[in-house]
Amino acid sequence: MKIVLLEPLGIPAEVLAQYQARLEAQGHSMVCYETQTTDPAELLRRTGDSDIAILANTPYPASVVEGASQLKLLDVAFTGVDHVALEACRAKGVTVCNAAGYSTQCVAELALGLTIACLRQLPACEAAARSGGAGTPFRGREIAGRTVGIVGTGAIGTRTAQLFQAFGARVIAYSRTRRPEVERLGVTYVSLEELLQQSDIVSLHVPSNGETKGLLSRQRLAMMKPSAILINVARGAIVDNVALAEALNQGQLAGAGIDVFDQEPPLPPETPLLHAKNAVLTPHVAFATEESMLRRAEIVFHNIDAFFGGKARECVPVSEGTPVRIQQRPVLRVECPEDWALHFVVYGP
Repeated sequence: MKIVLLEPLGIPAEVLAQYQARLEAQGHSMVCYETQTTDPAELLRRTGDSDIAILANTPYPASVVEGASQLKLLDVAFTGVDHVALEACRAKGVTVCNAAGYSTQCVAELALGLTIACLRQLPACEAAARSGGAGTPFRGREIAGRTVGIVGTGAIGTRTAQLFQAFGARVIAYSRTRRPEVERLGVTYVSLEELLQQSDIVSLHVPSNGETKGLLSRQRLAMMKPSAILINVARGAIVDNVALAEALNQGQLAGAGIDVFDQEPPLPPETPLLHAKNAVLTPHVAFATEESMLRRAEIVFHNIDAFFGGKARECVPVSEGTPVRIQQRPVLRVECPEDWALHFVVYGP
């Protein structure tokens, strides 16, 4: 089969070469592009008559899916698939797979990092230090003893809850589905309204879909404490970001740590959050660490192996009510005692 990597995977060249050599040894061909493009015509040209296309978070519109005459598998090197024209894939019988699980730890860690940056006013502290200022004006706040509200208790939300608990926080959660294993961690499920009203820190961990778009509306943002901070390392569309910027500028919220926006960075200069007070912004990097990129590549190429072996299975993505084939790696989790330093995740075939 013909395989095309439409954009870089962020792994060392020698690691990619090993994956490519393995596929070619099996009789397949693979072309790798070293640049990213969002131009649909160029994406279609790159896809060409390939059977399998690999991409990360580059939008893959319906026009490209419909024009890719031989496409059978779209291997998405990302957790979310809301940037892919899923309906067009369903109509053409194209299997779509994602790379769920590769970024659980690093996204959770950035949620903590953004929280600390907000509570300890790190951007302002750094600016003061670089300009010869003193630390006298700065009085930060601690995570310990505060109430953290986790919105969405999937893998990333659950890991984030654990990290906040390690800092001494009380954790409450809202999720469409209550998970007993999360409750066993000492997390209490509440309604979304209760969570917003009680939390000192609200951290978002839900996918972007018809149910979650605009979940934190202007009205719901107004339910939060004026002393609270909002952390979004999930998807930009979950929040009314114009209302969020206004709330920050008007002192209705104490701060926000934002990694995702209404569009992928680079952001237009007029983006309201760029001019909001007490906002710590990162350009969608929560998923990107050296370790996560290696994990992601492993999953991506495992998905191809699974496809060759006829192991793709039907799933219903969270964002749609229509079945679309999404391949995820079965996961066997080997739990260790809480005082162990290691947590093993073993991926099965």
